Amino acid sequence: MTPHAQVPEAVLSYEEALAAFDPVMGLEVHVELNTASKMFCGCSTEFGASPNTQTCPVCLGLPGSLPVVNAKAIESAIRIGLALNCSIAEWCRFSRKNYFYPDMPKNYQISQYDEPIAFDGWTEVEVDGETYRIGIERAHMEEDTGKSLHVGGATGRIHGADYSLLDYNRSGVPLVEIVTKPIEGAGAKAPEVAKAYVAMLRDLLRGLDVSDVRMEQGSLRCDANLSLRAHGTVEFGTRTETKNVNSLRSVERAIRYEITRQAAILTDGGVIHMETRHWHENDGVTSPGRSKESAEDYRYFPEPDLVPVAPSREWVEELRATLPEPPQQRIRRVSADWQFSELEMRDVLNAGAVNAIEATVAAGCSPQAARKWWLTELARRANENGVDLEATGVTPQQVAEIQALVEAGTINDKLARQVFDGVIAGEGSPAEVVTGRGLAVVSDDGALGAAVEAAIEANPGVADKVRGGKVQAAGALIGAVMKELGGKADAGRVRELIIEKLTG
Repeated sequence: MTPHAQVPEAVLSYEEALAAFDPVMGLEVHVELNTASKMFCGCSTEFGASPNTQTCPVCLGLPGSLPVVNAKAIESAIRIGLALNCSIAEWCRFSRKNYFYPDMPKNYQISQYDEPIAFDGWTEVEVDGETYRIGIERAHMEEDTGKSLHVGGATGRIHGADYSLLDYNRSGVPLVEIVTKPIEGAGAKAPEVAKAYVAMLRDLLRGLDVSDVRMEQGSLRCDANLSLRAHGTVEFGTRTETKNVNSLRSVERAIRYEITRQAAILTDGGVIHMETRHWHENDGVTSPGRSKESAEDYRYFPEPDLVPVAPSREWVEELRATLPEPPQQRIRRVSADWQFSELEMRDVLNAGAVNAIEATVAAGCSPQAARKWWLTELARRANENGVDLEATGVTPQQVAEIQALVEAGTINDKLARQVFDGVIAGEGSPAEVVTGRGLAVVSDDGALGAAVEAAIEANPGVADKVRGGKVQAAGALIGAVMKELGGKADAGRVRELIIEKLTG
């Protein structure tokens, strides 16, 4: 174990945990909207600017400054609510959520409490051919906090750090928080259902064009609530909230770990404490954060500096007309268009590869070839690096270009894997990588003929079998030629030359 690793708590095996307990989940997904300016002021929301260069008296909470609601953010929040089959409030207000934390310069956050813009909705996700209906409690608007950077220490967290730096560029960026109702009945599939739900939301929000949903940049992040109850009981157990989980893979792993951790405590007669927890990607465990506050602790009261929001029914219906194709309908359509079997489509959904494949097909690649690359070569790389599929460093356009090179005979599938290496390493486009690394397939009959002659001479027994009519034995000679030419031979042409030479 490295010095930075967390000491894991006792856990039950996943099978033992599910044999004794039913998991109940609640997922809170925070979505940074892609508006040009912040929620209550005109500061830029562009990601990556130098610290504290995108601030003003309003988002810094200086005395005398007054907030003004971003109309585009209201529109985006309504469209999100409609896409999740929510009711849209005819009248709602912002509130002040009071707490002290260094990254909250006003010492309160402007949010919505008991009067959200959207409420009482639902959506569906599919896991292993089974559909799970997920209730949406609410989707409410708020402003994001600033960002703390803890310097020194081993973990990057405040404990053990030498000092902390604060960047308020993100303070005031528009957020929509989507909160589910308790998700029951998923059983052993609970982690996969959680992952599928967040993946569906990411796809939906991207389709709505309300957020760039970059989980690695924090514009989409999930707080995962988990409790256990003994089989045969109806009362919910005490929940924990794992904060700011920022990848699909981590959502699944965090839920799975908490099930095994809580089960071990309850089986041993212990008590689950209501608390926030931190997810540690490298170690695959959670650790305690702080005791979870209740609504009373935040002393909510209506924001006195903002008027209520009252969207007209006409405007709401106009926005409803702008909604994209519903996720489940889209999945059924693309599955039919691509002519994927039920099993093939299930694998695509489980890998979260629908968007990647759709974009690759749009770039000119066949659906089966796109599926092959995303679910094999790129999925392998994603798993090895512990990242989501779309964070492998290869774009759908580049996948389509690599497949085009294969189909043109410029490279073969084996060489294509080296092209992926070069693209990820930043060596240029697929064609530039082929040229730079000298990966083009050898198809010249002169060079191939010489290699064939050498393979026959080195393997006389195999050559005799081919001469005797056992054409399938030619595979060994083809392999020898491929080895001789570093895998860059045109295997089809090599086979033709061998057959011509030995049986012609």
